[in-house]
Amino acid sequence: MAQTEINDISADSSLVDPEKDLLRHANFAKYLADSICKMTFPEGFVIAVYGSWNSGKSTLLNFVVHYLQQKPDEEQPIIIPFNPWLLSGHENITRRFFDQLQNVLSKESAVPKGLRERLADFATIISDIPLPYAQTGKALATLLDHKDKEATQLKEEVEDTLVQQQRRIVVTIDDIDRLAAEDIKQLFRIFKAMRNFTNVVYLLVFDKEVVVKTIADTKETSGEAYLEKIIQVSFELPLPDKTSLRRLLFDKLGNIFAQAPKQKINQARWGDIYFQAIDHFITNIRDIVRFVNTLTVTYPAVKDEVNPVDFIAIESLRVFCPKIYSIIHQNPHVFVGEVNPSRDELKNILNTWIAQLRDEDKQPVKNLLMHLFPKLKSILVKTYLEKKEELQWRDQLRICSLEMFPVYFRLSLSAGELSNIQIKIILGLVEDADNFRTYLIELTKQKLPGGTTQARVFLEQLENSTKQEIPVNYIPSVVEALLDVSEQLLSSDNESNGILDFGNEVIISRCISQLLRQMDETSRFELLKKVIIQGKALPIINHEINTLKEQQSQYDADKYNYEQEWLVNAQHLKELEELAEKVEGR
Repeated sequence: MAQTEINDISADSSLVDPEKDLLRHANFAKYLADSICKMTFPEGFVIAVYGSWNSGKSTLLNFVVHYLQQKPDEEQPIIIPFNPWLLSGHENITRRFFDQLQNVLSKESAVPKGLRERLADFATIISDIPLPYAQTGKALATLLDHKDKEATQLKEEVEDTLVQQQRRIVVTIDDIDRLAAEDIKQLFRIFKAMRNFTNVVYLLVFDKEVVVKTIADTKETSGEAYLEKIIQVSFELPLPDKTSLRRLLFDKLGNIFAQAPKQKINQARWGDIYFQAIDHFITNIRDIVRFVNTLTVTYPAVKDEVNPVDFIAIESLRVFCPKIYSIIHQNPHVFVGEVNPSRDELKNILNTWIAQLRDEDKQPVKNLLMHLFPKLKSILVKTYLEKKEELQWRDQLRICSLEMFPVYFRLSLSAGELSNIQIKIILGLVEDADNFRTYLIELTKQKLPGGTTQARVFLEQLENSTKQEIPVNYIPSVVEALLDVSEQLLSSDNESNGILDFGNEVIISRCISQLLRQMDETSRFELLKKVIIQGKALPIINHEINTLKEQQSQYDADKYNYEQEWLVNAQHLKELEELAEKVEGR
């Protein structure tokens, strides 16, 4: 039977040629194939190989089939491949199993015609067993008891014919762990019904833990005990070692990046990036599948415009550390361009982000960031950057080039809102008013579709965060910071979208009011008076004063019942208004 080589790894693909073996499964597969052909047993025999999802068990099964097909004609068994998962929920698995059995046997001239006919009749009997059922053996016995003696005789005739069959029948079954509980039991019913069928070997590969749990949910006996009644011999597929995983990953990456210009791949730099960072995240085949599948989709769209090493590195963050990937995407001026704000401020920002990671991930991620972004390396280890290096990065299509940076994120969706972690990071800077002020300015530079900025997004989310996230003793410095940068905030995207949309002036005013309400009235008044005297953000202050005047005028007749809800009392409001007019008239 011809087999097609599968070059690309995916969740549902596996290798078929042992020559391509990268996980060291071929030797075991060869010896298992030898045993299946040479072993003697009085009745049907069930062998299982257990392995977790994407551990390589399907590849192992393909290798066994390959070696069985290489046997001499007189020793080569008849192979019946069967995948019940493709039928689950759509057709009767028992009926389809026997259909597959008959289909293969009908093509074998050496198989007696009588065996095929008896199997067809026997399939009808087995398929008629009603579901759900309790214990498979009892269900079959009950059914046969209700049939006439001809049914029992038919089963015996099948057994007798199989004894005379010279060639061994090997049934290979994959993906059992994907089935529902009732489908698994329906499949295992076949094994029990054919237990006495000599010269039939079943080779199953599945995740034992999954199947045990699935069966246990619907049976009084444990799933482990249930399997022991079905399976005669089992093997545990070992996890691949680190060297094998690397070989497999590099082989798959080689397929994706085969056409990449060699001059763009610096082997020394790639070695540093891989072994100091990416290798940390490659712990099993599942990691390779996720990573390679992502690159298969994302690389073709930019393959002529990016540095392959940089692209592999940044995509590793997308897959294994999406929080940091999102932060990089949304904060380009922190990672590329001129060192602004100061080195110490950027170092604090970076450390705040890294602190959100698991302890074991912190150093590999930091290593990767320093390799990708020399600006960060210059900050963390105090190296010097020359202006001419920016031109070299552009020529090499590096992500650290301000011009090239956006190309690496073409297949990245921009978040409408800042994530919870980003909000926490920003609010974590309130202890240092200068850092907080600098970060707000950075947010004004981050343009979003529709003409707005991340600063506007942050201000709208800030109103819902202040009560829980900002300690009262930091509120004065936060308010001052908001007012200090209000000019940049107002100029960044103050065009409203229609008559009912709010400008930044309104949003800033609401944020400040929300913050001030956590302080007592006297403290609010003193803080507002201070910022007016300093001449800060008078448009915002005037907007706030006018809003307060409107509120108080509505309840003038009954102001004593509402005064406690006002941001400042009537007398303090009058003083603030007069002070603002005086400062404006200077």
